[in-house]
Amino acid sequence: MPRSTRRDFLAATMGAAAYARFAGAQGKKRLATDWVTLGKTNVKVTRLAFGTGTYGGRVQRELGQEQFTRLVRYAYDRGIRFFETADTYGGMHEMLGNALKGIPRDSYALMTKYRTPNSGNPLPRIDLFRQQLQTDYFDILLLHCVRPPTWDTDYRELQDGFSEAKQRKIVLSHGASVHGLPALRRFPGNQWLDIAMIRMNHNGTRMDVDNAIEPRGEVKGVVDEVVAHSRKVHEQGMGVISMKLVGEGRFTSPEDREAALKFTMNLGCVDAVTIGFKNSAEIDEAIERMNRVMTA
Repeated sequence: MPRSTRRDFLAATMGAAAYARFAGAQGKKRLATDWVTLGKTNVKVTRLAFGTGTYGGRVQRELGQEQFTRLVRYAYDRGIRFFETADTYGGMHEMLGNALKGIPRDSYALMTKYRTPNSGNPLPRIDLFRQQLQTDYFDILLLHCVRPPTWDTDYRELQDGFSEAKQRKIVLSHGASVHGLPALRRFPGNQWLDIAMIRMNHNGTRMDVDNAIEPRGEVKGVVDEVVAHSRKVHEQGMGVISMKLVGEGRFTSPEDREAALKFTMNLGCVDAVTIGFKNSAEIDEAIERMNRVMTA
């Protein structure tokens, strides 16, 4: 007597066509240019973002506007539709705004970051950012580089302003990028954060350490604790975006870049990653490598 399998049962109960769609979805390969939803937000981004802050944006600035625009358009044509920047990246707001000019706004996601420490009403500066980037709204606005363990109370005025901007729909989601374990330890359970931007790679290069000071030299971040906090916030519904995937440019060997992407993209708690690019070959490599290392 033939033995019934789970596949047979599902096919019988769901119908052949429905089961085919189900099976296809279950086995679908994840790609760098897939659109993904960030946590409980309705914000969608491509899994790979084009970063503009390599060494504070110096690498991208030195390309000049014409070459930078060509690179942004190349990334867009390859399927990268998520672009991120910050007001601290010296002129990158204007450069990115010019590079994206004329591209339909609803065809890409845009994230910028608001420098900290800071205080006061952020709305006038948010309007300035929109003008610089030639956009009506931001998909994501982050408090940039939060460090103190009391960031969630220190920057209350900024958070209130971000929330008002969200109500006005000039910001669709808000959150923070973190530098240091003291600040990161306050992320789990935070009700204001929609998005957490967290440094992540396989060996702790330029990742978070147990103080608010940037790691120098060979000092490595505490990978296990960073991963644990990332899992917690992701389980709570925050979107998680990772940075420092190539160790802020320190991973010059293909082996390290591969290991960093393989580690990060298969944790199950990272929705998207940002990498800074300076040429089209780096874009091609990142897309090809991400597509190869991600498990289904």
